[in-house]
Amino acid sequence: MSTIPIIEARFFSANEGRIELETRFKKRLRKLRCKRIPPEFLAPPDDVDAACDRPDVDPMDIIGISADDAARIQRRVKRILECRKAASGLEHLKSDDRERLEVLKDGARLISIRNEHHADELAAALHKDMPWMAPATEVVWHAARRSVREGCPGLRVPPLLLQGPPGISKSFFARRLGELLSAPTSVIEATGENASFGIVGSQRGWGGSCPGRLIETILQSRIANPVMIVDEVEKAGVAVSMKGHAFGLAEALLPLLEPLTATRWSCPYYQVKFDMSWVIWVLTSNDYRLLPEPLLSRCPPIRLRHLTLAELVAFVRREGAKRNLSETSIEAICEVLAHPSLRQHQPSLRIAIRLLQRAADLEQGPTLH
Repeated sequence: MSTIPIIEARFFSANEGRIELETRFKKRLRKLRCKRIPPEFLAPPDDVDAACDRPDVDPMDIIGISADDAARIQRRVKRILECRKAASGLEHLKSDDRERLEVLKDGARLISIRNEHHADELAAALHKDMPWMAPATEVVWHAARRSVREGCPGLRVPPLLLQGPPGISKSFFARRLGELLSAPTSVIEATGENASFGIVGSQRGWGGSCPGRLIETILQSRIANPVMIVDEVEKAGVAVSMKGHAFGLAEALLPLLEPLTATRWSCPYYQVKFDMSWVIWVLTSNDYRLLPEPLLSRCPPIRLRHLTLAELVAFVRREGAKRNLSETSIEAICEVLAHPSLRQHQPSLRIAIRLLQRAADLEQGPTLH
């Protein structure tokens, strides 16, 4: 994996504190003054160095550093520490928040695609599991191959908006993508989040302010391109402050979905800029017409269709084999899904998954006497 700088902040070594700086300046002053002393009045260098290295000896006792010299050194060290604090970009944070961000001082890793053959294998695995998601798989496939051709340090996928009927497992596709990439994956239910706060976090001063799921995922994994899934994005609510300011999820996502602004995205909670341009966004929607035009321009909808009965039966057979279900249970589920009474309804993957889970519970449950 490649490592990239992800936070616009400077972290200074803990071994460069006030005491360490003062000690270093005193030793430097001793060496400078020793050069001005005639050789006949100077003790052998080895003796001076050995004495200064002793923990019970103060270098000032040997080289005669005055109280004024010590005060000047202390003032200079204080000024250096103040400049470091201003240059860090973290002076407004509490100590525990600064420590939390320190895990990113050496950057964050990027999940990458080894070569174009690896990209082909990734797309083939996605298509084998979910052939009805072919339009979305094709976008990921071309993005993976493009990342290799352009020599990108990691996998870069444009934001995906999966538009399709309910029950075709759009979010399952995104989780499967994260699984194949071995990437950290976070699922946000837009209907259950408080506007944008669940993803990007809330500003300090709001009641219960906290970081969002996006920055928390990166801090925990130290991966710069996790898979972030926003399920049913068109159903997200809008929070309104006491001053009448509205905070909607779609509006909060706009700077994160635009590569130029995502490169220097400012976290509302930490108030520090991060490079979020590598994040893999997968948004799902049942009706994209409810979304604002600026969001649609950043991630055009990928139109998906209903499953066919043949695709649903094939999925049941694959998943049944993965769950070690008996052939009898698998065939029974396929017969239920193909029953004439269900022909008036579109095949649903949710129903199939529930039937598979029920069959697994029955087969693995205790024997009743």
